[in-house]
Amino acid sequence: MTLLAIVRLRGSPDRRPEEHKALELLRLHKPYHTVIMRDTPSLRGMLKKTLEMVVTYGEINEETLALLLERRGRLLGNKRVTLEYVQKLGYKDFRELARALIEGKISLKDLPDFKPVFRLRPPSGGFKGTLKKHVGAGGELGYRGKAINDLIRRML
Repeated sequence: MTLLAIVRLRGSPDRRPEEHKALELLRLHKPYHTVIMRDTPSLRGMLKKTLEMVVTYGEINEETLALLLERRGRLLGNKRVTLEYVQKLGYKDFRELARALIEGKISLKDLPDFKPVFRLRPPSGGFKGTLKKHVGAGGELGYRGKAINDLIRRML
């Protein structure tokens, strides 16, 4: 099973109602918010049809997911996810938890008090293209495959 990392890049002005609804369903309320979702045909369809010009997405790897959980993972009350929390769940470190998430043994919903949204910052070094065009046309939006890992690492 693969996991998709979905990063919202554009803000609220000029959004169509169906885009607002799709962003609300994904819990992407502000730019630079990121969610991790299972790759399903229905999710791919929603991203392709509705959100192609608002978000960027791709397959996240184990190392990037472990870094994301460690640096930007939050619990209720805006507390950081600590190594003690991960060990209480039965995993020895963030890497092992990330491996279990990617293999589908556990989902983010199963983690107690875990917030499903990661709040990132703008990428260090800035964006390489414009935020108004698709990745294929020299922009930053849409499907970017494994290159999403580089973007997320620059946004941590």
